[in-house]
Amino acid sequence: MHIVTDSGTDHNFSPTEAAEHNLHTVPLNVTLDGITYQEGVDIKPADFYGLLEKSGKLPITSQPSAGQFAELYRRLAETNPNILSVHITSGLSGTFNSAQAGAQMVPEAKVTHVDTKTLSAPAGWQVEAAAKAAKAGWGLDRILELLKRIGDASESIYTLDELKYLIHGGRISHMKGVIASLINIKPLIGVEKVNGTYVQLGQVRTFKGALNGLVEQIKKKHPLGSELRVQVLHSQNPDGANYLRDQIDKLFKCNWLPMGPMSLVLGAHTGPSMVGVGFGEQAVFDAIP
Repeated sequence: MHIVTDSGTDHNFSPTEAAEHNLHTVPLNVTLDGITYQEGVDIKPADFYGLLEKSGKLPITSQPSAGQFAELYRRLAETNPNILSVHITSGLSGTFNSAQAGAQMVPEAKVTHVDTKTLSAPAGWQVEAAAKAAKAGWGLDRILELLKRIGDASESIYTLDELKYLIHGGRISHMKGVIASLINIKPLIGVEKVNGTYVQLGQVRTFKGALNGLVEQIKKKHPLGSELRVQVLHSQNPDGANYLRDQIDKLFKCNWLPMGPMSLVLGAHTGPSMVGVGFGEQAVFDAIP
């Protein structure tokens, strides 16, 4: 079985590991100053935020085309028609719909699509589970059942210091965003599980307070001392990410995944200040082969 995903899922596989697991990543696109870049192909996060700072303009992002997915599915079907395609939430990106449209162009491929209803690290955890379970010889139904359990157990929460990127991208109500930016509010943002869209969980007046607010959100979901899988990601804010990691580490028994930059296409919607964390009960992830 082939596994297909997109660059917004922030999975932890190296190129060598991806090849070993038949994992294929389709890049998302970001356009800045009239130039369109494919994430992970011709631009990396550190380079992107440098360009963003110099530009002073706001970026535009776009999902891969249906044709890109069709081309990949067609090529993969030549070796194995069974494909599991796992993507960031359809509530915040058109990627899932593009993947479905691409599959319709390739009748010889048997493509099953999974809408993770989340993004970044927690979406990547579903990709990881799918790839490892498929390599271990699991059947499709058993894999899908595991992905649902992981999706139900995983949470994704974020905060940021400046709102202009979220306002520009239309990912939050324009009026709410303008008011919040005028009074210097830092939002606590989650991803709800029904439609996979952003939901405001609270707001505070300082960025450090917002990072502490993320910790409070974890405490609402899990008793102190719980064994959790945790991953902190950021746009270009390692100091904020390190502070958040330290606060979480004091309160829970953490199985830490690598900290680092999140998908630059997701970061384009939040700006360089964004810090986020994915977390879930470790026992659920112990089922991954």
